Amino acid sequence: MTTLLLDGGPVAPDAPVTRTGGVPLAPAGTAWPACAACAGPLQFLAQILLGDLPGTTAPTPGVLALFMCANRPGQCEQWSPTAGGNLALLLPADRLEPVPAPDADEDLLGLGAVRAAVPAATAPTSATVLGRLGGTPAWLQYDETPHCPACARPMDFTAELAEGPDPGTAMNFGSGRAYAHTCTPCGRATLLWQC
Repeated sequence: MTTLLLDGGPVAPDAPVTRTGGVPLAPAGTAWPACAACAGPLQFLAQILLGDLPGTTAPTPGVLALFMCANRPGQCEQWSPTAGGNLALLLPADRLEPVPAPDADEDLLGLGAVRAAVPAATAPTSATVLGRLGGTPAWLQYDETPHCPACARPMDFTAELAEGPDPGTAMNFGSGRAYAHTCTPCGRATLLWQC
C-alpha cells in the first residue's frame, strides 16, 4: 500500500506535518547537521511523520528528517547512502522544536515549505506529486536497498521523493528521485538518490 505525497500548498516553515522544505524539527539541543565531506551545513529537504505511512494505526511513532549537501553539487557524493553528503535522522515524535541555523549569515539554501501528505480526496485536482510513502521503491537504475549499519538487515523502504516543479521549493536530485529507508528497531535511517 502506498500514499502519494501531493503538493498541498505552502505551510509554516516549522509546521509539525509531513512536508518538504522549511526548517527541521528535532529534540532540544540538536545541532544543525554538517556535510561529512565539505563540513558545510546540509540543506534540509523534508520531514516525514512516520504515522502518515500507509497501514500505521498507532500514534506517530517518529519523524524522519532528510538533509543533503548543496554546497558543492556533485562533489560531496550526495547520492550515496554512506559518503556523508546527505543525512537521514529518525527522531522521536514528541517535544520537537525548530533546529537553530548554525549561523544567521550562513546561506542554507532554504527551500520553501510545502505540505506534502495531503489526502487525495482533499488535494487540488492539479496537485503535483512530490513522491510517495510506503510500498516498494521504483528504482530508476537498480535496487540499492541499504542494509542497517547496526543489525545488517535490509532496511524498510519509507519514502520516495521527486524534485517538484517550483524552483523555490524543489529538491535537486539531478532530475532523479531520492529514496529514504529506515530500521525502526535500531533507530537508523538512510537517504540515497538515483538519476
